[in-house]
Amino acid sequence: VQLQASGGGLVQTGGSLRLSCAASGRTFSNYDMGWFRQAPGKEREFVAAISWSGGNTIYSDSVKGRFHVSRDNAKNTVYLQMNSLKPEDTAVYHCAARYRDRLVTREYEYPYWGQGTQVTVSS
Repeated sequence: VQLQASGGGLVQTGGSLRLSCAASGRTFSNYDMGWFRQAPGKEREFVAAISWSGGNTIYSDSVKGRFHVSRDNAKNTVYLQMNSLKPEDTAVYHCAARYRDRLVTREYEYPYWGQGTQVTVSS
């Protein structure tokens, strides 16, 4: 499955952004989807994941209550709504996919990755 993330940009502290990740090549509804991010000088970290049906979601503690992951299987797209953004949310955000199973947070369990989209939160 091929993934294309978009929607990043520059936003002030407290602002919002919505990232999108468009999928192609396979049956999108067969895949659980994850969002990860990598800040400069840091390792890539898990942000959120959503099950193939959209019925289950998980979040990292650092974004819980501020970010919301959703998907539209008819549009082959997964979204990450980011609210109350903080400077520490600044990173390159990547979407990833794995064949439907239990939701996981470890990046090595996602075989498919899209290129990242930069999110910069100014203080």
